[in-house]
Amino acid sequence: MVTIMKTVKTQAGNEIKLLGNNPHKDILVIGVFHGDEPQGNFLINEYLKSNPETNLLFINCLNPDGMARGTRTNLSGVDINRNFPTANWSNQSNGEFYGGKTPASESETQFIIEIINEYNPQIILTFHAPYKVVNYDGPAEKIAEKISKIINYPTEKNIGYPTPGSFGTYCGIERNIPTITLELDENCCMKDLIPPVFKILNLLETI
Repeated sequence: MVTIMKTVKTQAGNEIKLLGNNPHKDILVIGVFHGDEPQGNFLINEYLKSNPETNLLFINCLNPDGMARGTRTNLSGVDINRNFPTANWSNQSNGEFYGGKTPASESETQFIIEIINEYNPQIILTFHAPYKVVNYDGPAEKIAEKISKIINYPTEKNIGYPTPGSFGTYCGIERNIPTITLELDENCCMKDLIPPVFKILNLLETI
């Protein structure tokens, strides 16, 4: 049975949970950096219902405040995926790409950093939408190619636009952790994403 291994409260009082079992692999799967991309929450929850003995670590929803409001940002108006303390962090972007007043200013970002430091994941998979690509940072090309064959999306090392303060830069580029950003099809029924995503998670179970 999957247990809550670590938790934190958001500004709105919602709970962010690290889910998993002991023992577990050093592989972390994260859903909902952006509240208007709920696919990861649905897929992770469905997977855990079918695979309660999983060896992986999961955060099903990193941004519950944003998901409740249907917004990219958290309750403070910060894009969590621009708030990491990277060399290229910037607070110059406004609107939905705002990186925060300072690096790692947000509880969601701090929670992830604590998990990275405490659990030392060797592979990280994050779910996003809508670009239908397997983006990767760090030494993740081989695993990205395997995921690409399962879901039939192309691999992309560069997403094609600046991402200062991003999670991929923080973990993949600056910490050399293989980091996959799986950009799902937002127009695809979430139930139809279950077969390929379950195959990807099963692949990670075997690594």
